[in-house]
Amino acid sequence: MKKVFFLACCSLVMIQLFAQEPADALRYSWYVPGASARIKAIGGAMGSLGGDITATFVNPAGLAFYKTGDFIMSPSYQFGKLKSNYLGTDSIHKFNQFSWGTTGFVIGGGNGLRTIRSTALSIAYNRTADFNSHVAYKGKNTQSSYSQKYLEEIQRDNIKDGNVLATKYPFGSSLAFNTFWIDTVGGGVNGNFQFQSRSAKLLSTGLLQQNDVRNSGGIDEFALGLAMNRNDKLFIGGSIGVPILHYKRIGEFIEADATNNKSNHFEDAIVDEELNTYGVGFNVKGGLIYKPQENWRLGLALHSPTFYTLTDKYRTSVTADVENGSLLSDYSIDYTNNEPSQFKYSYTSPYKVIGSISYVLREIQDVKKQRGFLTGDVEFINYKVSSYRPDDPTNTDQTTKDYLVQLNRAIDKAYKGAFNFKVGGELKFTTVMVRLGAAYYGNPYKDVKGEHGNKLNLSGGLGYRNKGFFIDLTYVQAFNKDINFAYRLKNSPYSGATTKTSAGNAFLTLGIKI
Repeated sequence: MKKVFFLACCSLVMIQLFAQEPADALRYSWYVPGASARIKAIGGAMGSLGGDITATFVNPAGLAFYKTGDFIMSPSYQFGKLKSNYLGTDSIHKFNQFSWGTTGFVIGGGNGLRTIRSTALSIAYNRTADFNSHVAYKGKNTQSSYSQKYLEEIQRDNIKDGNVLATKYPFGSSLAFNTFWIDTVGGGVNGNFQFQSRSAKLLSTGLLQQNDVRNSGGIDEFALGLAMNRNDKLFIGGSIGVPILHYKRIGEFIEADATNNKSNHFEDAIVDEELNTYGVGFNVKGGLIYKPQENWRLGLALHSPTFYTLTDKYRTSVTADVENGSLLSDYSIDYTNNEPSQFKYSYTSPYKVIGSISYVLREIQDVKKQRGFLTGDVEFINYKVSSYRPDDPTNTDQTTKDYLVQLNRAIDKAYKGAFNFKVGGELKFTTVMVRLGAAYYGNPYKDVKGEHGNKLNLSGGLGYRNKGFFIDLTYVQAFNKDINFAYRLKNSPYSGATTKTSAGNAFLTLGIKI
């Protein structure tokens, strides 16, 4: 999905350039969802397994395996480091944070009907996506300048008047022009000006660039699940989810002269920005699990798109030192009544299809006599079908409509469908369980400009169950590869930073039978 827009009155091209940042474009759909520690330990592969509250968010049919009830809570802790490489320069950033996984309760039991052996209901919370991250990188660039995207904005609209440029783009080139980062070409007159970048003229000796982006927030989903068990052969379930989304981005990009020349009319420029996105959504999930033989379970689940209503609040500023004796700054809020700009819209996330198979060792109804299982899931997510719409169907503003059309086309060109693979298993020794798992999240990019990403999780854990009490402890080692662009250009070469994250995740689930 494409980046969230800054605001309706912002230049179409300017917004589109920001919208094509892969780290933001996929943020609301390419993630590793939360789960209980037991499910994390087996790689998240539980589409045909059942018997865990996490089924509410994966395949609700799995709730129908409950004959009694559970209450669980799942705190977690993450620590690791992110390595980035930009134009041959390596950077490392370490991080750590607490979070919360699947929490809630399930109530199950028989209902006395001949074919319906049991039913179950769940009310659960899950941290579906965690946006917390810190991406920082730097390097020497001899190909392009950040300021060239301002020039492309000006050239696209054929701006010749300095008075127009000074106010027309309060989230882009107006700020750069008012701080002299973008300046007029000598010999022109107002109404027939040509414009140039003071820093782009220095590319022969190189520009020092640094990008620092801090992301926070997540998607917290609350769900209600229902399921039924028909003759211990067919299990059917569904759930309704209400995700609450909040994302905050604070970014700072610095571009500086790589030389000590104090008379080339450019020392450095800084772009600061802050984006807050928040809103609520709605989705449904449905699925079934079938036991063709006593030891085998086959699962199929379908997740609808999530339909969000979101609001963006955005502000930005430019500070430039062009060696004219003063340091100049210009702020977008000076053009918006000292308040961040605000834009409301609707966003639809991709759908998901999950196929699953499990083999249960010594499959019998008495779970105390089961000795373990092997399970695997295959997921398909079509990232290219993400789309944006006006927040109000009666909105007839043509600028907004044109922007959304181009934004959705950009999504279709940049992303593709991808498969995720998850496998895991458990061995049970009376009251103690040992678990192992792995999960691979496939590349969602079409490789328009060298984009490639994937996520690999390797996991293991222990569980203890006795006298109505259970505790699960899991460790997950995550390896993520992605790419980050500080800016994109239409008419000039540009580069992105490759990022590699190595993170350890510790999950704890405490539960009691109810």
